Formats: sequence, C-alpha cells, structure tokens
Amino acid sequence: MSLYPEHILVKKCLQLIEDELQWGDSNTWHNKTFIELSEKIREETSILLSATTLKRVWGRVKYNSTPSISTLNTLALFAGFNTWRDFKTNHETTKNKVWFEKKMNANSYIIIVLAIIFALGFISIYSMIDSSKAKPKHDFSNIKFSSKPVTNSFPNSVIFDFNLDNIKSDSIYIQQYWDVTKTIKIKSDQKQATGIYYYPGYYNSKLRVDGKIIRRHDLFIKSEGWVGTIDYKPIPKYLSEKQIKNDKMGFSEAILNEIKKSGKPLESTFHYIDDFGNISGDNIKISQSVKSVLNDKWAVCQNFKIVVLGTEGAIIMPFSKLGCVSNLDILLSNNVYSGKKHDLSAFGVDLNENKAIDINIKDKTVSVFVDNRKIYENTYHKSIGKFVGLRYRFLGAGQINTIKIEDLNKNATVLECLFSNDN
Repeated sequence: MSLYPEHILVKKCLQLIEDELQWGDSNTWHNKTFIELSEKIREETSILLSATTLKRVWGRVKYNSTPSISTLNTLALFAGFNTWRDFKTNHETTKNKVWFEKKMNANSYIIIVLAIIFALGFISIYSMIDSSKAKPKHDFSNIKFSSKPVTNSFPNSVIFDFNLDNIKSDSIYIQQYWDVTKTIKIKSDQKQATGIYYYPGYYNSKLRVDGKIIRRHDLFIKSEGWVGTIDYKPIPKYLSEKQIKNDKMGFSEAILNEIKKSGKPLESTFHYIDDFGNISGDNIKISQSVKSVLNDKWAVCQNFKIVVLGTEGAIIMPFSKLGCVSNLDILLSNNVYSGKKHDLSAFGVDLNENKAIDINIKDKTVSVFVDNRKIYENTYHKSIGKFVGLRYRFLGAGQINTIKIEDLNKNATVLECLFSNDN
C-alpha cells in the first residue's frame, strides 16, 4: 500500500474490519472475497464500495492516491464508527508518532528481536496466571437494547432503552438506520437516549461498542394509512390521507405551486407502511397506474421511484425520461445496479401520460412490466423479509390513479385503491 499521509490510520481501520470478519489473512483473499466484502458492506451500511475500490484500499491493486473521504467514511462506518473523523478522533496518530516510527524503521531488525524477547517473557508470565480468572475486555451477555415511539404522528421521537452493564468505552453509538448521519453517541453511564424519525418505515437500529454490533432492534413506525410528504430538508411537510386522496392520489394546486416555486430540486412522496401480517416480500405483485405532473426546470427528467419495503431489505424500481436513465439506480435487496454501469434504457418512460406499471416478485425473481410489456427481469438472493409497505417518490410531483397489491403465495389481494380517473 502506498504511504499516503493517513496510511497508518487506514491500516488500523482495515485491521479492525479484518478482526471482526475473521476471514483470515487479507493477503490470501481472492477476488471473490472482495466481492463478498463489498456485498457485506452494502448490506450493513447501504453504501456500495466496489470490489475494485476495496482491493485498492487493501493494497492489492497498485494505486498511489489517498482513498476518497466517502470511501473512508464508509469503511469507518462498517468498522463501527460514525464517520472517518470519528475514527480518527479515537485512533489519531500524531506527527510525533509518525516521526518515531520512521526512526524505528531504521533499526527494525533490533526492534523485532527485542519484541520477540519481550513477547516470550510476557507469555511465560501470563501462562502462570489462572486462566479461569481472565476476563474478556467486555462482556455483552447482559446487555439489553429496545426502543419505542412516543406518538403515532410525524415527526416521531423514539426512546431507546439500554443497559450497558458497566461497560467502559468512549466508542458507544446507536445507529438509527443505514444513514451515516443518523447516529447517536452514548456515554457509558447512560440508560436512555432519544432519536427523531421524520418518515414512517421499518428501521433496523443497532447498538455498537468499540466497532462491534452487540445488539439490534427492529423499530416499526407505521404511517396509519396514506401519508404524503414534501421532502424538505431536514424536516418534510406532511399531508394527511384526506389531503392527498380524492379522484386520485395527488396534491392540490396550492401544493403543486409550492413545489414549482422551489429553486432547488424537491422530491415528494406517498407512503403506506403497515403490518400486513406474514406476507412475503419475495412473493408479491404490485400494480399501479402513475403519472408525473411536473416536467420543467429541475423536474424535467420526471424521475420516479417505486420502493417496496420489507423487514430485511427493499426493492427500488426507478423510472425517468429516456434521456435521463444514466442517473437511475435499481436496488434488489442488497444488490445495486447503476445506470452508469448498466443499460437501464428500458426504464426510460414518458410519464406525461398515465402508465400502468406492474412489479412481479416471485421467489426472489423480479419482473417489471410497463403497459403490459416486460421491460426487465432479474434475480436477487437475500430475502427482503415480510412485506411492510410502499413508497412512491417523485422528483417534483406526481399522482397515483390505481394501486393493487397481491400476495402470490395465497393468491389474495392485500390492498386495493381504485380512484375514479377522469384524466
């Protein structure tokens, strides 16, 4: 690995990852190992680092530049820290240490010999200690971790309850979900913490100590029917089911004018999150008729996403005008297919008119139809778990005219919304 300025810190981060994975010496890893690691990082952080990028960072591919900050942030997150800065704060290598290391390298042979002598002496002394009295650094067996929303509306604060059982560490975090910015730092003597959630969803929160995930807790925040949001940052604008459902599911002229006046790109979303029982997200059919109602300024591409949510993952199917498909990304559970690297031109759809879109998921094989014409089929391997809901997300704004969800295992209708359509 090239000796760029932070190479010592990067090596420490990589070593933490190797220790956690326990896949053996990274020098023996093959290309498939790095592909598997890429998928594991994507599963854990919802951020994709390619196998090629990982091989560069691990020094298996010649590369003379410092890894990008986004790569470092992702590696730090996977290692159990909030950001790369957070990792550096806990493992900072000062300039004096770097200078000392260079001086020591000049006498490396002597250092190695002395290190072996001291190590043998330490092992000899330690071997005389009753091993039954030795204790691990941390005992996580009694740790408890749970959460509960405080309301059924939005925004929704969530109270996390936990018992750290006298664990002493300056690296304890609650990761609210995949978003790296939604992480709460915890002190060893805390018993509770709170976080805020702006959207309904099924969230897998994690309690991390010294980079290790020691507890997980699923947090289910239901939408209580349909909810519409104008996705301002950081706090969206909420619209109730009564405000968005009429002869179609969409926004009033006043809301549409508000969106049009935005000087920056603005998304809007319709959410339906609920407990549908034991319905597999891997065997479900979702049919809808949709239309975009904005096609100027920053909404010219008419980007639109259908998000199928499960307890273990999600399926995201994106659409846009044909000329904009390069910016699309398909998500199939833990697999991402980018329009930068794949031909997604079949997802170039003119949404100025109503389009019938069917997503058929059967035994983890996804088939997509537009106006009864199959445009895409692909398979994934990691289950998305039980079906818990949908999101329809537009760049700008759109409308939904019909919705039907079917359980393919039971050949039964789960949800059906039929609006009178006069467009």
